[in-house]
Amino acid sequence: MALSDLVYGAYERRLAKRLDPTRLPHHVGAIVDGNRRWAKRGGAKFEHGYKAGADKISEFATWCDDLGVEIVTLWLLSTDNLQRPAEEVGSILAAVENLMERLAGEGRWSLAVIGNLDMLPSESAGRMKKLADSTSAVQGMRVNICVGYGGRQELTDAMRSLLLEQAAAGRSLEEVASTLEVDDIAEHLYTKGQPDPDLVIRTSGEQRLSGFLLWQSVHSEFYFSDALWPAFRHVDFLRAMRSYALRERRFGA
Repeated sequence: MALSDLVYGAYERRLAKRLDPTRLPHHVGAIVDGNRRWAKRGGAKFEHGYKAGADKISEFATWCDDLGVEIVTLWLLSTDNLQRPAEEVGSILAAVENLMERLAGEGRWSLAVIGNLDMLPSESAGRMKKLADSTSAVQGMRVNICVGYGGRQELTDAMRSLLLEQAAAGRSLEEVASTLEVDDIAEHLYTKGQPDPDLVIRTSGEQRLSGFLLWQSVHSEFYFSDALWPAFRHVDFLRAMRSYALRERRFGA
């Protein structure tokens, strides 16, 4: 074993040992960015990057589970990504389906698909939904897979759902507007019934949310890593957890 590996291992163990379990996040969101750039740097095709990114998600979920995280929300395919060439979108969807099949097969976590599935090819959306449903009885950590997801699209869908519900109840727009509360909208989000993310991690050096969980992340803490997603290491994850644990959360105050 190389000296660098020994030093890395010692540092990693020290980081893990110093984490205060009472100050760790319950819900972690992740913008898994940098798969294409990682593949390009290695001279590989983009589909290799998406496959490597999917493999990393399996590791990331295990890291979170080991620390007692209750919910993980992973953004894998945005509404903007759907505008890319069909071959590339197909590669992403194939990687997501294979990932979900692998995660479901482990029987450790409850999976959910988050996003507007009507924007996806019907066969792919159906397979993802079926895989998620197959884990509904699992009592472990919840893993939200965001595909066909965009923050603006989620808010649009939430308002549409709310208005259709109220119209079906015989209420006018004026009546709805006069009684509308924040919680009314929250009940129509893709993540309804779930707590908001405590921590949002973004990889690849980009320091923006790009529309990820716009409503839910209003009081979240953020951690930005320079690592491209397939190269995101356990020590990078532990640094994110340490950063969160050391913060004094103010929730907008």
